[in-house]
Amino acid sequence: MELGIGIGWRPEIADEVEALTGIDWVEAVAENLCADHLPDSLVRLRERGVRVVPHGVALGLGGADRPDPVRLASLAARAELLGTPLVTEHIAFVRAGGPLTASPRLEAGHLLPVPRTWDALDVLCENVRIAQESLPVPLALENIAALITWPDEELTEGQFLAELVERTGARLLIDVANLHTNHVNLGQDPAKALDELPVEAIAYVHVAGGVERNGVWHDTHAHPVSEPVLEVLAELRSRVDPPGVLLERDDAFPPAAELAGELDAIRATLRRAAPPTETRPPSRDMAHHGDRDGDDAGGGDGNGSGDGGGDGGRAPAAPVPAGTRDRTAVAQTALLSALVAGTPAPEGFDHRRLRVQSRALAAKRADVVAKVAPELPEILGDGYRAAFLAYAGGRPMSGGYRRDALDFAEHVLIAGGPADPVARRRLTYWWQDRAGARPPRRTTRLVRAARAALVGK
Repeated sequence: MELGIGIGWRPEIADEVEALTGIDWVEAVAENLCADHLPDSLVRLRERGVRVVPHGVALGLGGADRPDPVRLASLAARAELLGTPLVTEHIAFVRAGGPLTASPRLEAGHLLPVPRTWDALDVLCENVRIAQESLPVPLALENIAALITWPDEELTEGQFLAELVERTGARLLIDVANLHTNHVNLGQDPAKALDELPVEAIAYVHVAGGVERNGVWHDTHAHPVSEPVLEVLAELRSRVDPPGVLLERDDAFPPAAELAGELDAIRATLRRAAPPTETRPPSRDMAHHGDRDGDDAGGGDGNGSGDGGGDGGRAPAAPVPAGTRDRTAVAQTALLSALVAGTPAPEGFDHRRLRVQSRALAAKRADVVAKVAPELPEILGDGYRAAFLAYAGGRPMSGGYRRDALDFAEHVLIAGGPADPVARRRLTYWWQDRAGARPPRRTTRLVRAARAALVGK
């Protein structure tokens, strides 16, 4: 299925996205959408014929545990609601610990790389097959950016992706910014990765900006797309005409004119890099992961329903060998614990890079908590970030970001802060409104708001 040129839809730039011309489709973070209704902006875009693809970030398909049925059902519900031709997720793990290791559950709050080993591949492929069986449409998987690499890897990134596609029939979402990130940070050649992976399995492509600091490339999605990233896009385009290309932007949103300029640069790169004479290679049927006559995306009824999540007639995969999940769980838990709980670094890892990754995870937590609970940086002012990073240094995240915000506020209050009595009262009321045994009644909320207003005078 041809998607065309798209942009990541975010609430902060909903108006700008609607106003852009030449947009064929948008991508929305699945976990940020309600399962039973859509934001008005997405409704209007769909009415104009703009496709919406849900992009998951929380399944953790590369983790040692089997995918959470509740998360899978939630993603499936969003796919049905959007009438999408496919859904996407990442080749990553995002949590560790729990029953497999008889240890507390840890949340990374971000995407972490899986080792490119046969053990990790066995686990990933079984998890992908479980996800495929639960989803109403095909699944495409994204390569991620990394600050660290696992020791004793057995496959290159291209080989790992090729084997994943061969075993599962999944499609690929290739992020060229992530290929550039791994080139700078890990010395991995983007051209070699593109040569090794099955380009005919590409569902679409991500393009995003980042920044280099002290020799480390940070995939921020908050900076303009750089020329080196466009060069990797050109490398990919010289090999295949991707069905879709999408611009991602997640923070520090620029004016609409700048977004339009970045989209124009992407279009120009695709035109320049196209081979003089080209015949598009046959693409995999997006409604099925193998060959089946007479089917199209979404089961042929145009609403994304049908049996597109199946395995395409492939022979049943062999079960993951005994002990593989346990070994994967132990390794991932040891790494995540070192990153978020300060335990000793596992053997073979670059300690300096682990520190960089650890700081990046803490900064990510601070940024996201500030978004989901904007009252906290407003109440704490300039001291918010330092206070949160101090809190995060000794308290790994074990739930979602909203729980993290409550725990942080409670920690500040127990420690006697903030020093300003007005801010302390405001923080107390904020925490009580959200963490009480039951939500306060409307009268209570009005009284607290009036009291806070009087205190602030």
